[in-house]
Order: sequence, then structure tokens, then C-alpha cells
Amino acid sequence: MHDSQVVASIHTTLQAHELVPAEHLLDAGYVDTELMVHSEQDFGVELVGPVAPDRSWQAKAGQGFAMACFTIDWEAQIVTCPQGQSSARWQETCTPDGKPIIHVRFAKQTCNDCPVQEQCVKAAGKGRELGFRPQIEFKALQQARQRQETVEWKQQYAARAGIEGTISQAVRRCDLRHARYIGLARTHLQHILVAVALLLVRLYAFFTERPRMHLKPSKFAALGPVGS
Repeated sequence: MHDSQVVASIHTTLQAHELVPAEHLLDAGYVDTELMVHSEQDFGVELVGPVAPDRSWQAKAGQGFAMACFTIDWEAQIVTCPQGQSSARWQETCTPDGKPIIHVRFAKQTCNDCPVQEQCVKAAGKGRELGFRPQIEFKALQQARQRQETVEWKQQYAARAGIEGTISQAVRRCDLRHARYIGLARTHLQHILVAVALLLVRLYAFFTERPRMHLKPSKFAALGPVGS
């Protein structure tokens, strides 16, 4: 199962034990705009994790007109480009995995007559096409992209490093990624034992004042001058 498919079941289980958090820190594999919306609506949980950037060539170049440059009139179902031209077609459809998506197309002649066409469409003789999620998901994505560029968000998400460190320790010390038993119940017991073992190891390190391990430099970095 993909990571994003288990988030709702995690929240449901936490809700049954009255342990639903206000914030849930996740890595990029778990974050999805649909999940962000439903987690907030159904459980009151804010998903905190990096969302995918705009991967269009316009956004990567930093010079063309990316999706964020267009204005959407959701009620009229019209998109306006940075040059003030309106879209000619609005079609609501679904992705191959069944998620709703909106396809918008500008008239070919409109784009051909545009003086800055090269900043918007690579292929001459074609109108600009856009694809985006429904309104509530689209706005959630845009807000998340803006928020994750702030210092406050980065400080908030920094706590995730401790989670990754715990997973790494469990994998290296307790071989967490290999199931020693057959069946979910026994595998669950293995996970509990691994968690207990890590707690004991950390308690021992705390009471014996054992210094924290420093990261070992890579072989390439070790070839450099001392102190570089």
C-alpha cells in the first residue's frame, strides 16, 4: 500500500483512543492535497509535510507563466491568463486512479496572437492547457506551497528529524524492516518489542551520560583537508 493510503486509518485508530493530534508531521510520501483536506474536515488534524512543487517547465525556469500566475473564477469556470485572456474550455474529469481533476484549455488563436507566447507555450500553434484539482484542494495546495517556504514552517517541521532518527536507529539496531514472524498480530508484537528495546537503550544512554553519536563523514568527504 502507498503511504498516503494508511493516513486515514491511523487517524481513525487514534480517534478511537481519544489521541487525535492537532498536527501530524509526515514525510513527502504521505502528503496529498485530498488527504490534507479530509484530515482537517474529518478529524481536525493539520498535516504538516512538504508538498510537491509545481513541476511545469514554466515554474522550473522561473521566467514563464506557471499555474500560480493564472486567475481562476470557480463559479464562472473561467481561467484568466496573465495577459488578461480567458480560457475557452473547462472540463471536469478524473485521473487514472479516480481522483477528480479539471482540464482547462485556451484557444489556439488566442495564444498564437500573444506577444509573450514563448513564456507560456513551447510548441507554436498550440493553446495553453492547464490541469488542476477542485477548488478546495487547489487552494490547500497553493497555501501549503507558500507556507513551507517560511522560517516558521521549517522550524515546525524540524521535529520530524527526530522521527527519522528513531526509524534509522530501529532499522540498524533491531532490523525493523524484516518481519521475524508470520501474521500481522505477531509482526505487531515485534514492533512493540522493538519500541521497548529502543526506550531501554535510550534510558541506558541517558543515565550513563553516554554522548550522542556524531555522523560519520562520507568516504569522499574524508579525502578532503582536515577541517575543510
